[in-house]
Amino acid sequence: MTTTDTRARFRDLLAAEWIKMWSLRSTYGVLAAGALICVGITTNSARSNVALIARSTSPLQRTALDPMSAAFLDEAFQILGIVACSVGAITVFGEYASGLIRTTFTAVPARRPVVLAKVVVVTSIMLVFGAIVSATSFGVTQAIYHQEHIGLSITAPGALRAVAGSALLAPLCALVGMALGAVIRHAAGTIVAAVGLLLFLPALFQGETYRWVKEIGNAMVFPAWQALVKNSAHQIPSIPGRPTPGVDKYPVTLTEAWIVFAAWAVAAVVVAVASVTRRDP
Repeated sequence: MTTTDTRARFRDLLAAEWIKMWSLRSTYGVLAAGALICVGITTNSARSNVALIARSTSPLQRTALDPMSAAFLDEAFQILGIVACSVGAITVFGEYASGLIRTTFTAVPARRPVVLAKVVVVTSIMLVFGAIVSATSFGVTQAIYHQEHIGLSITAPGALRAVAGSALLAPLCALVGMALGAVIRHAAGTIVAAVGLLLFLPALFQGETYRWVKEIGNAMVFPAWQALVKNSAHQIPSIPGRPTPGVDKYPVTLTEAWIVFAAWAVAAVVVAVASVTRRDP
């Protein structure tokens, strides 16, 4: 007597999660809006900077601007991170809110492969999304700065690193959102927790008085991202009569930044898997 193996293949789970992801109209709208807002902010900033340089009679105005950092503004990519976090979170708490999660786990009792399939699908989609936004922001802003002959190419020192780091920010924040969604399982609570964890919490660990405080802040997602997009080759000139710009006593090194990215991604996946597999729907 033979038995039929009814366990779902992982590729079937991937296909199911892909269909779930794109069956929501909100997915298209949120991703499109997030991309337009992010690129719109950096583009508008670049146009304003170019206009300011053109009107200025001081040569320091041109050299004080770092075109690379200006292509990856904090405000723009903080919005990108929250958008990505929201998309990741809704793939988890959305099923709990609708009750679909019970059907899913009835069809596939092995919960861990279901969650891992979600992780793969969300990470893949958000990586492409992040790469498109990052590359577009860099390309458009540098084309604008080229009008004043200060634009950078992708081969400039640190440029590829900045584009790659900004592209990886989207899937990383999406994984954080999945972990928060799996733990909290409530839309409003998850979004509030995401904003607090990604944006507000790092602000509590700033300053140079105590190194251990700053090191905690350096282990957060956005401080690590800022280290990746910072143009270390660009030096802000000192202005006569004004103090020299301060130097961070405890900066995030590039190696530390990549480690922070990897650690947060792994931790988010572990939390998401553990929360779903060890708790009832």
